[in-house]
Amino acid sequence: MQNNSIVSETKRWLRYAKEDLIAAEAILKSSTLFPRHGCWLAQQAAEKAIKAMLIFLQIRFPKSHDLDALSNLLPDDLHLKNEFPELSTLSEWAVEARYPGEWPDATEKEAQDAVEQARTIFEAVCRKLGQFNVVMNNQS
Repeated sequence: MQNNSIVSETKRWLRYAKEDLIAAEAILKSSTLFPRHGCWLAQQAAEKAIKAMLIFLQIRFPKSHDLDALSNLLPDDLHLKNEFPELSTLSEWAVEARYPGEWPDATEKEAQDAVEQARTIFEAVCRKLGQFNVVMNNQS
């Protein structure tokens, strides 16, 4: 990939992350939607934000929803891992929010926590990419 292609693909992944985050936040505000959907979209937003950084850095990553494993691929000198060191709870929503199983349904509090954690990850990635002059259009 050429530099412009990398930047373009990075921005595309960030846009998808932002869209998932906006949708998760909308679910939190709705009385007719379900917290598990907010949890799942929060996990997706965080996953796509981390993958956007990996794409920008040209680091290959496996097809995985494990946010800790993905963030562990980031170089230590970026200091991003310090901003979101424990992501296993958020990672669980990749499956638990989508399929019935032996776990309880997500609560509103869990959805709020998941969205807040995803927002923190998204904003940290955007700040770091901004240091490389990679800025999304209409970024909020």
